[in-house]
Amino acid sequence: MAKLWFKFQRYFRRKPVRFFTFLALYLTAGSLVFLHSGFVGQPAVSGNQANPAAAGGPAEGAELPFLGDMHLGRGFRDTGEASSIARRYGPWLKGKDGNERAKLSDYGGAWSRALKGRVVREKEEERAKYIGCYLDDTQSRALRGVSFFDYKKMTIFRCQDNCAERGYLYAGLEFGAECYCGHKIQATNVSDAECDMECKGERGSVCGGANRLSVYRLQLAQESARRYGSAVFRGCFRRPDNLSLALPVTAAMLNMSVDKCVDFCTEKEYPLAALAGTACHCGFPTTRFPLHDREDEQLCAQKCSAEEFESCGTPSYFIVYQTQVQDNRCMDRRFLPGKSKQLIALASFPGAGNTWARHLIELATGFYTGSYYFDGSLYNKGFKGERDHWRSGRTICIKTHESGQKEIEAFDAAILLIRNPYKALMAEFNRKYGGHIGFAAHAHWKGKEWPEFVRNYAPWWATHTLDWLKFGKKVLVVHFEDLKQDLFVQLGRMVNLLGVAVREDRLLCVESQKDGNFKRSGLRKLEYDPYTADMQKTISAYIKMVDAALKGRNLTGVPDDYYPR
Repeated sequence: MAKLWFKFQRYFRRKPVRFFTFLALYLTAGSLVFLHSGFVGQPAVSGNQANPAAAGGPAEGAELPFLGDMHLGRGFRDTGEASSIARRYGPWLKGKDGNERAKLSDYGGAWSRALKGRVVREKEEERAKYIGCYLDDTQSRALRGVSFFDYKKMTIFRCQDNCAERGYLYAGLEFGAECYCGHKIQATNVSDAECDMECKGERGSVCGGANRLSVYRLQLAQESARRYGSAVFRGCFRRPDNLSLALPVTAAMLNMSVDKCVDFCTEKEYPLAALAGTACHCGFPTTRFPLHDREDEQLCAQKCSAEEFESCGTPSYFIVYQTQVQDNRCMDRRFLPGKSKQLIALASFPGAGNTWARHLIELATGFYTGSYYFDGSLYNKGFKGERDHWRSGRTICIKTHESGQKEIEAFDAAILLIRNPYKALMAEFNRKYGGHIGFAAHAHWKGKEWPEFVRNYAPWWATHTLDWLKFGKKVLVVHFEDLKQDLFVQLGRMVNLLGVAVREDRLLCVESQKDGNFKRSGLRKLEYDPYTADMQKTISAYIKMVDAALKGRNLTGVPDDYYPR
């Protein structure tokens, strides 16, 4: 053995390059083994846990079941240690003896039963109105917006939902499997009998025919989402008092159409195009013309002289579209000029819209936001504060999903963003398995991943809010749903807490750029409710608990649409 070792040494003395190559390979292999051990071996969990909804939900301060460990701190490893459990959940998940619980409830059986035939559909008359069968030509489509095909699972609901999600007025189905969206129908109406092909994913329902389109007029929940080509429909508005100041550029157009006015304002580099009968006005949203008080569209229902299916407004009531021109009044962003004297958290449960809120805050204040974590994809999308240490003091606020007394008390103030748990859980599940704007595969929803995810994350939704309400020094509660509904007011509250002067014109600019780069499309929206009855019962108990905690601090409770489900 000694002789062999001597030969080994002599070989490497003569060839030092080989020795160092061998050493590098050895160290690399060891590093890979070490890294692998950090990512595998998730904590095992088993057993059953009493349902917190059994007695109508526990009151604030009562015990919550611990349903798994989701340590999401600055590291990349989930751990099963009691210390990290306490760090994540805080005292809300401890028993009376101070020991953390580690039992799980089991949704498995109910989950498999619930998946069979559970398709959620709204009543057709509430969502869309069938208007007839139309000719379609591959060279000149009847509906010229987006389109998609599904030769196995196409349904009327799916097509309508996807077109409505993108703000189109019409949805059409063809060949039983093709879906087309558009703002106007550019084809001839034919007999309904010519639309005779059954939907591939819905027996008994008609989805057009060969070169025939079954067309529906959509009843959009949000008219502001409607589009005309690249322009976004903003609504019908009363003529502003001082027209020349509110909309500084005007052109007479006797042969008026939406295209002409939008193209004219785009060429003049204005983000708003306002149609007023035979006049086209261009400008910015300002305090003189804020686009907040929408009128009944019937007041603007004067047909365009050059377009049969579109309205061009009147001299007193304008139809307004947002062009593709970017409003640059709120696009400048930078780091704080000096180190901030206080650390302000932008706290939320994962999936509650934290990234979107950061986008809004950066546009409204002109300063970068930071993060307790580091996400390279967010940095590459323009969140330059992502690379700064969260205590650097160079960012206006800090994104965090942390809970627990120690982590919360590290901040001087917080904006606490709360979202409907049913929506937040699904959003985070999509992010976890599909990325920031991707979607989890159907195999994940139907497999063990989804019920296990709900077991682990649903209680955290409640404890996150309860911890911040209890340990936060100065907490501003903002509901995600309120922020979407009334962005101008809610964002103004947030900016005010951050200590930045609220500029109304800048907030109006933010409203026109509100979506950012992290909005999922509706193409992969689930057509069934993934929540079983047991899941709903448990989540409802958590909702009641959070609602009681908010009201106990004289705050507005959770929005009504959180429950019943």
